[in-house]
Amino acid sequence: MNVLIIGNGGREHALAWKLAQSPRVGKLFCAPGNAGIAQVAECVPLQIDDIEGLKRFAQTHEINLTVVGPELPLSLGIADEFRKSHLRIFGPTRNAALIESSKSFAKELMVREKIPTPSSRTFDQLKPALTWLESCPLPIVVKADGLAQGKGVIICATRADAREAVRSMLEEQRFGVAGARVVLEEFLEGEELTVMAFADGRTVIPMIPAQDHKRIGEGDTGLNTGGMGAYAPAPLGTPELRQRIFEEVLSPAVTGLSRVGSPFYGVLYAGIMVKDGKPYVLEFNARFGDPETQVVLPLLKTDLLDVLEAVVEHRLDQLHVEWHNQAAVCVVLTSGGYPGSYQTRLPITGLPEKESKSVMVFHAGTSYAHQKIVTN
Repeated sequence: MNVLIIGNGGREHALAWKLAQSPRVGKLFCAPGNAGIAQVAECVPLQIDDIEGLKRFAQTHEINLTVVGPELPLSLGIADEFRKSHLRIFGPTRNAALIESSKSFAKELMVREKIPTPSSRTFDQLKPALTWLESCPLPIVVKADGLAQGKGVIICATRADAREAVRSMLEEQRFGVAGARVVLEEFLEGEELTVMAFADGRTVIPMIPAQDHKRIGEGDTGLNTGGMGAYAPAPLGTPELRQRIFEEVLSPAVTGLSRVGSPFYGVLYAGIMVKDGKPYVLEFNARFGDPETQVVLPLLKTDLLDVLEAVVEHRLDQLHVEWHNQAAVCVVLTSGGYPGSYQTRLPITGLPEKESKSVMVFHAGTSYAHQKIVTN
């Protein structure tokens, strides 16, 4: 079977690494890929938002299954376009992916399906938003409604900070169209947990719970990043809490999307805040998380291709997904200066020496230059 992975990060490297282990995979491609992915798959110079180019590649190279990593192509409707051309693809439709690409859509779904989430208000006009801020409890979380590359969430301790955050989005268009609407959300303090699940529109199979850490500095200090590390299984995710998240969060979300005519096929990611033992949804994503995927997939015992195919063919209820009784930790190595300004094209050495049976090196921002692996 020929498989195409879309993306170029550590998540996609983990997907490629896992799929390469399947005896049923023939040719494995990744668009655009990176220097690490090139060691297990053939990298294709196509960008993740080139929907037509990706579709043509899948047709001409007889791709039997396409697996989408990042959120952008899903929000652009890549799954819809592939299915129209009778190409099999793992990932939700554009409408189902609104659960990630529109925070207000996700909030409406959660309210309708009684999924626990912090209370919130949505605004697309500056004056009403500023008026509401004058009497809301503090701190308050200001969120851009659309996709903002993980930068569209601002926790504001004062009203002045909140007003500035709202102005930057609605008036100054800091995030462009993504910030044309804002969600003002109650601040919750607790411990975060990530639970991803495979879903085929009806059946939901949760994965092992993980916890990622986003702050750049030791002791959870400094700026937020895309994730400096993760581990699984997270001790916070007790069997009782996992069952509660399945019953109160994952299952009603998938049922709710089907109810409005947008059945969800793919991976549903729930970003959970656990407060006083109760789970509250901070966000939904419509794809595998990063860096959580890098710790969850190594623990998957079942052939990943079997799982992805069961989702695409809507027969997930016929598959028993098994996990290794082990643990995994991911430590992210970044260039000095990240997440601010930092140098690129710096040589990376010593990678083969770091790998062993229990240590994998997944590449995120790397490329080849003069036959050497460099930062990108």
